[in-house]
Amino acid sequence: MSIRLYVGNLPKELERKELEDLFLQEVGEFATSKVVTDRKTGKCRGFGFVTVETEEQADQVIEKMNGYAFKDSTLKIEKALPKTKEAEPESAHPAPGKRSKGNSSGGQARQGGQPAAGKAESFQPDPRWAQDLEKLKEMLLAQTNA
Repeated sequence: MSIRLYVGNLPKELERKELEDLFLQEVGEFATSKVVTDRKTGKCRGFGFVTVETEEQADQVIEKMNGYAFKDSTLKIEKALPKTKEAEPESAHPAPGKRSKGNSSGGQARQGGQPAAGKAESFQPDPRWAQDLEKLKEMLLAQTNA
């Protein structure tokens, strides 16, 4: 059974071949490597993956390479979390104005774990904006009653 390892804190100017060479030099045999790149620039996004054949080999790689200094960066290596359809690293905290893959509603992505079909009374607004929200509610109520 192959084990996928997350390799973080990679330099932005890194090619896949360089990552392969590093792991071949330091740990010997491994199955595959992948550098995750930005779609627009084609540069490394700062992380990648290396697949090794066994659990023991994965532990050895982590022990030897975690904290390794490479091109002015200290590598972070750990066992990668299994892929899931709903919980992807990017979808956990979507960028402002972007929806996560699992959110098919037309509005913004839910935050704070609030249920989509919950009662309005159970929703707690951000305390930084609660006072402004109350003013807006009063203004809206005044407009609808007029």
